[in-house]
Amino acid sequence: MATQLVFGNFDEENDDSGYKVVFADVILPLSTGQLYTYRVPSAYVDTVQTGQRAAVQFGKKKIYTAIIAAIHETPPKEYKAKFLLEILDEKPVIGPRQLELWSWMAAYYCCSMGEIMDAALPAYMKMKSETSILIHPDFKVNSYELSDKEIQLLNALHLSKPVTIAGLTEILEQKTIMPTLKSLYEKGLIILNEELNEGYKKHKEIFVSHLFDANDKEMVKNLLEKLESAPRQSDLLMAYLQAVKSGKPIFRKNLIKATGAPASALQSLIEKGILAIQEMEVDRLPLIESENAEYELTTDQQTALDEIYKQFKTKNTVLLHGVSGSGKTHIYMELMDDALQQGKQVLFLVPEISLTTQLIRRLRGRYGNDIGIYHSKFNASERVEIWNKVINGTHKIVLGVRSALFLPFKDLGLIIIDEEHEHSFKQFEPAPRYHARDSAIYLAEISGCKTLLGTATPAFETYFNAKRKKYGYVRLDSRYYSIQPPEIVTVDLREELKKKLMKSHFSSVLHEKMDKTLREGGQVILFQNRRGYAPLLECTTCGWVPMCQNCDIALTYHQAAKSLICHYCGYHEPLLKQCKACGNYTLKMLGFGTEKIEDELKIFFPNFNTLRMDQDSTRSKTAYSKIITAIEDNEAQILIGTQMLTKGLDFENVRLVGILNADLMLRYPDFRAIEHSYQLMAQVSGRAGRRDRKGEVMIQTYNSEHPIFHFLINHNYDGFYDHEIQERIDYKYPPFYKLIKIVLKDEKQDKVKDVAHKLADDLRDIFGPRVLGPEAPAVSRLRNKYLMNILLKFERQNMNMAEAKNMIFKEITRYRIDKQWKGVRFVIDVDPY
Repeated sequence: MATQLVFGNFDEENDDSGYKVVFADVILPLSTGQLYTYRVPSAYVDTVQTGQRAAVQFGKKKIYTAIIAAIHETPPKEYKAKFLLEILDEKPVIGPRQLELWSWMAAYYCCSMGEIMDAALPAYMKMKSETSILIHPDFKVNSYELSDKEIQLLNALHLSKPVTIAGLTEILEQKTIMPTLKSLYEKGLIILNEELNEGYKKHKEIFVSHLFDANDKEMVKNLLEKLESAPRQSDLLMAYLQAVKSGKPIFRKNLIKATGAPASALQSLIEKGILAIQEMEVDRLPLIESENAEYELTTDQQTALDEIYKQFKTKNTVLLHGVSGSGKTHIYMELMDDALQQGKQVLFLVPEISLTTQLIRRLRGRYGNDIGIYHSKFNASERVEIWNKVINGTHKIVLGVRSALFLPFKDLGLIIIDEEHEHSFKQFEPAPRYHARDSAIYLAEISGCKTLLGTATPAFETYFNAKRKKYGYVRLDSRYYSIQPPEIVTVDLREELKKKLMKSHFSSVLHEKMDKTLREGGQVILFQNRRGYAPLLECTTCGWVPMCQNCDIALTYHQAAKSLICHYCGYHEPLLKQCKACGNYTLKMLGFGTEKIEDELKIFFPNFNTLRMDQDSTRSKTAYSKIITAIEDNEAQILIGTQMLTKGLDFENVRLVGILNADLMLRYPDFRAIEHSYQLMAQVSGRAGRRDRKGEVMIQTYNSEHPIFHFLINHNYDGFYDHEIQERIDYKYPPFYKLIKIVLKDEKQDKVKDVAHKLADDLRDIFGPRVLGPEAPAVSRLRNKYLMNILLKFERQNMNMAEAKNMIFKEITRYRIDKQWKGVRFVIDVDPY
């Protein structure tokens, strides 16, 4: 008879009364805003530690992996504490500083510790009763010694696959199976449902070894003489003998590639008992030997570095404001060298994976396997590997995107945030909706380390903090070895259209400049911040536009997929030939995206290769690297892309940058639109002329009189900041005011409008005119849910933000528990833009 799923639910009378009673407050990976208290079984009283994972029963039949946040001897007053089912780790996987960071983030960003835990931990580290288990597709058990429990569990999986942890518990009638699952997972014999969609396989390589004494010269000579009639086998053996001198493992694929011999030659040597092969698990991130990537700091760089050290004496955070191409990475490496010499760890944050390809090459060339890489393209097991290497100190430097902030650093000495202005450091969905830059500064504060913010175009908040001396400030105005900044010009599209000079979406000026640059052997980057082929399909007879069925947004045509696609929810349908409203065959494509530009470039410049860098062309983990390598090797001469290509890429032969539609960015309905536009255009301009020739930048616009272009052309960030900051003061926006946005979502439009107006009125009773709205956003329906926004503006001075957030949370909680508004989702987004 199967037991009920209440395994491990010890009661007091069965526990050894000789042990003291100890309780643990745990974090569950749920959106509940509190910790839960469990009793520690007597077997673990002497070994339990904060930061360990524990299996706990929550509710009647649910099992979760929890994090122990506190240990004490005070029982809960409201309920009788259940026992922890199992402690899953010998040592903590989360340190006290990580728990302190989680606690701060939960309070600051109005979310739960459970939501932060869910975001921070790799999937394998937070198994729960609903987690499905499946036998690994490459299941091989011969090389492992298995316990009776492991064999029993594997047999159960063979009979019923996949099956949840709860299901396995009932089938096996065991009190707890978590330790057995952990052991089988680490042996690579099972995978979790979180990995099924990632096509995960344990990374293995085939190595070649020898079955003779390679140091016996006479024996080696005899073997080679016997192979004289088989020259390919002889060449392969000679190559092996040469490679084995290095003392490094020899991959089969590398040996065959180096000799050009067929695989059959190696197989013959194996059959003759000369060589052998063995399949072994290896790290997914290959070991790389460090090289002496020598460089010499320029006088300006050395001055900036000295000033950073000086600023660090009195400031924990320093802004390095260095123009594009000034060599900020060299300064970063000097600072990292210093931290490593002190035995400290370094966190190096970049906004997107696209930045990491060239940085990985530079940093791994210098630091070898001291550096680890961490980003969203890694599968669950790769993340676990890196997590463990950070804990044990193998990785002294971690280069990663915002999620790397959660890694379990033990001794941080330095945090570097490159391109700190990038809004992709902000997490929008799901919770926690944190900003990695601001959270990293807090992590540095509690870790007793320093933070360096690097950028050519600082975020207004960062520059504001530097100007009022909260942060240290260091300026680096010269490019590396005094390379001249690019010449920036605008092209008036109104004049081009009036004179009928346009070549599709290219002005005559840009087209001619591209032709000249390419013929002279240079490369070109074109920036269009919209992916797809055409953003709009319209019937020229009746004006009908194909819309997403789930969202209030027009579908974008993607030529590669021959589909109309929603960029919000992924809904797609085949390209239409006939209007669904009037039936006429008069559908016309309006606007243009990166796909269309790529298509036209093949017509205008057929003798030159074009590559595209956007979300569609870089879905695989290696796509970025392949594109960047092709440009570096001059296999492609034109690169068209979205904002991905604005961030930190360094191509020595790019002489021309074209911005095809600057007005698209300027018209975006966001108070930061002008700031973001300046940053994007300045950053992409910085890709031009990074070596011995001055670069050129051409900006196509219908509004060449806009003030932003004056500041861009003159490379005048300070003037731009002074011009724009006055509007922030006048209209009560950051950095002078703090913003909190409340988003309400529901499938019924009337319902979400009603609750939004009532909540806004209640908040106005508390905060007065600081409450704006409610109003529907520009896209008022997403994924079949209608949206309403409420915006609150709080002055920085004389305002207790912690108290304000508590009041907001209490009001929202009152609505959440009201049955009248059941189903309405309330989202609190602090610093939303």
